[in-house]
Amino acid sequence: MDSVRDVIVTLLRNFGSAKEIRQYLRDYSNVESTRFAVIKVGGGIMSERRHELASALSFLSKVGLRPVIVHGGGPQLNTALEAAGVTTERIEGLRVTTPEVLEIARKVFQQENLNLVEALEARGVRARPIPSGVFEADMIDSQQFGLVGQVTRVHIEQIESAIRSQHVPVLSCLGTTAAGQILNINADTAARELSVALQPSKVIFLTPTGGLLDQDGSIISAINLAEDFDLLMSRPWVHSGMRLKLQEIKELLDRLPPTSSVSITSPDHLARELFTHRGSGTLVRIGERIRRYDAATEVDQSAVRTLITESFGRDLVPEYFESKAIEALYLADSCRAAAIITREDGMPYLDKFAVTQEAQGAGVGASLWERIRSEYDTLYWRARSDNPINAWYFARADGTRRQGEWIVFWYGIHEPGAIHRCIERATSIKPTLTDRDQHCEECTVNGTT
Repeated sequence: MDSVRDVIVTLLRNFGSAKEIRQYLRDYSNVESTRFAVIKVGGGIMSERRHELASALSFLSKVGLRPVIVHGGGPQLNTALEAAGVTTERIEGLRVTTPEVLEIARKVFQQENLNLVEALEARGVRARPIPSGVFEADMIDSQQFGLVGQVTRVHIEQIESAIRSQHVPVLSCLGTTAAGQILNINADTAARELSVALQPSKVIFLTPTGGLLDQDGSIISAINLAEDFDLLMSRPWVHSGMRLKLQEIKELLDRLPPTSSVSITSPDHLARELFTHRGSGTLVRIGERIRRYDAATEVDQSAVRTLITESFGRDLVPEYFESKAIEALYLADSCRAAAIITREDGMPYLDKFAVTQEAQGAGVGASLWERIRSEYDTLYWRARSDNPINAWYFARADGTRRQGEWIVFWYGIHEPGAIHRCIERATSIKPTLTDRDQHCEECTVNGTT
């Protein structure tokens, strides 16, 4: 197994550093086997990308990791209902389920369950179908929704048995009342209640889109619920399934430890999501408030200095706060992330962007960035050419220019003359971090300088 893990680490270096990958492998290996991950697979993945999914799960199996899978089957059920001439409607994102709809749903979900198990076994993954018996439920409102259930209890005995025998458990989202009545349960709801019962290290939703999409169809990289939930729920483009998914995720995270997260990604990015800080797709956390201050005198400057030192491995020069005309200072409540914006030649300039090593995988930096983007239509900044997070900056910039030891980044600036002035100004600013510590080659450089 160790040799296989070494090969996997080598392959994963395409996604991130060997150090962070090995750290994740150690972390996952140290949790109870049932608490590694819950992966909810959308019906669209089951119908269109089942083989990619099976390959991704096979990859995990080779390093000894066995997630608990719970799947939906909405598109397949739509097709089956249409073929049978049965009409149905959705209310508040839930499918109204008559006895006729339920009978078709039961067959569809059982078949999809077997299809995934067979795809996994074809790749050498021992998998166990668990189409029912896990979710005990009561009817939500039989008059409005019909045979739709809300989970009242999760029975994990079948899951534990599967993992003890080194099988990947594959669950459908059918529930049963105490009296034996089968109920249709929303797959996101089933994943939520399963996660609350198992308390996994990771909760992952696999969707065809690879993340939650904004009004322009672009993936939202991170959602900090403390900052973003109310705003998102007020947007007209957040409706139906996306609205229900956000509500389900918030309710889930409210019932998990504060360090927990939910990732929404696609099968081909599953390894990146599990084994790197930056991940891929949408990372949702309970998060923390990002506060804006209009003057350095409004914050604990010693705490900001400590954050900068931890992030860069170097200290701010002693006169930094006195010498800089700071326009805005953003600071996370935990003091794990900060950004400092000045105005240079009349344009907003990102002078410092720092996230601690601890917070790099927590989505705090992405939340901080989204806050800045929401308040600044234009921005430019620089980073040293050897900064390991430059790829992150490249993905968020409209343009870049390498000049000497610096790379200058910008967004929202399009006039060539303005771009030239920004480049000249950025590369002429005197560095405000102390000289590099020759004994600190492993220090994380994470931000602008």
